[in-house]
Amino acid sequence: MTLIKSISGIRGTIGGRAGDTLNPLDIVKFTSAYATFIARKHPGKKLKIVVGRDARISGPMVKNVVCGTLMGIGADVVNIGLATTPTTELAVRMSGADGGIIITASHNPRHWNALKLLNEEGEFLTAADGAEVLDIAAREDFEYADVDGLGSYTDDDSYDQRHIDAVMGLELLDLEAIKKRKFRVVVDSINSVGGVILPKLLDRLGVEYKFLNGEPTGDFAHNPEPIEKNLTGIMNEVAKGGYDLGIVVDPDVDRLAFIQEDGKMYGEEYTLVTVADYVLDHVKGSTVSNLSSTRALRDVTEKHGCKYYAAAVGEVNVTTKMKEVGAVIGGEGNGGVIYPESHYGRDALVGIALFLSSLAQKGLKASELRKTFPEYFIAKNRIDLTPETDVDAILVRVKELYGKEKDVQVTDIDGVKLDFPEAWVHLRKSNTEPIIRVYSEANTMEAADALGKKLMQVVYDMQ
Repeated sequence: MTLIKSISGIRGTIGGRAGDTLNPLDIVKFTSAYATFIARKHPGKKLKIVVGRDARISGPMVKNVVCGTLMGIGADVVNIGLATTPTTELAVRMSGADGGIIITASHNPRHWNALKLLNEEGEFLTAADGAEVLDIAAREDFEYADVDGLGSYTDDDSYDQRHIDAVMGLELLDLEAIKKRKFRVVVDSINSVGGVILPKLLDRLGVEYKFLNGEPTGDFAHNPEPIEKNLTGIMNEVAKGGYDLGIVVDPDVDRLAFIQEDGKMYGEEYTLVTVADYVLDHVKGSTVSNLSSTRALRDVTEKHGCKYYAAAVGEVNVTTKMKEVGAVIGGEGNGGVIYPESHYGRDALVGIALFLSSLAQKGLKASELRKTFPEYFIAKNRIDLTPETDVDAILVRVKELYGKEKDVQVTDIDGVKLDFPEAWVHLRKSNTEPIIRVYSEANTMEAADALGKKLMQVVYDMQ
């Protein structure tokens, strides 16, 4: 059983003893701390907080505890029901709310759940704000409203439609080209909210579709992380023929992966690359992704005569950098597309609309479109450490060791990333486990894995 508290929220497994898991007592405590934090940002104001959830089995229980707690603090609650993470983000902004709570454990298995916390812009809290919420929770520095100050509760199921309307209004959506192509797709929505909203979006786009795992039961048919080893079902379905594309989302629909018409993975790293290339075809500007994302985005950005920037891992770090440099597109290599014209959050609906626009405008099959981009492979490894290991000291020594080499660019905004002429490797410590994550990329998987293993040995030799 696990309970993890971090600056981005609280997540854990359901059931067990208080303090060890995501249980009602900890949900009340953390929700109270968040509402108190928001109240202090808006002194004297009657708060409005949006709550949305994915389809996890524990979702109704967690939602009831969260909403009741918010009302007890004195906040008015707008419950938007089963909703994607980007829908909830947009609902905060569209409703003029003071914040929002998304009840989702993203790609974690069915027995997990989590609270993700939003500010009044519908964006994730900064590290400093998240730390303040944790401090309030640890000190239990909150109090509840008297009977005349209790918050109200409202159900509002209009935001799916409003989200889709916003996507349909994007300037770079080429609806005419999409309808003309008469796309036929198969979608794996992993028994969650993608099965609720994506049929409505595809209907508006004029796309014919079949759904796998479309019922939002929360009883996931397979491991919900949208990576190749978990997607044999949809890959086999597409390989039967008759489809232009397979579309895969995670339970809260902020990550997006594609299957080519031949049944092979398009590559989740290339979701953002493809959408960015399409955006840059029409609007010039800078791009941003995190340090552990493929170099292909940098290559594509520079091909368009534009500037690429790297950010620390974490969506809020990417959006902060995007705002700083005025990026026109950005995101994360795990299939997360952030398009500022819509909002500063990963959004699979936006990704689908722009990806299909690119495919339609260029008149290519998915496999043909994929071949227009540089070919890279990412290997993912880990170094297991003892809890006593000084990870920071090890990373400093790695930085010093390679900082002397003239053909290596060292970046230390998040762990240590070493950029070689033809490859890179990124070492960063986990926030929750005594491990160092080792991501490496090269022109072949063998070369990428060899580079990662080489750096792992360097670390082992330092211990």
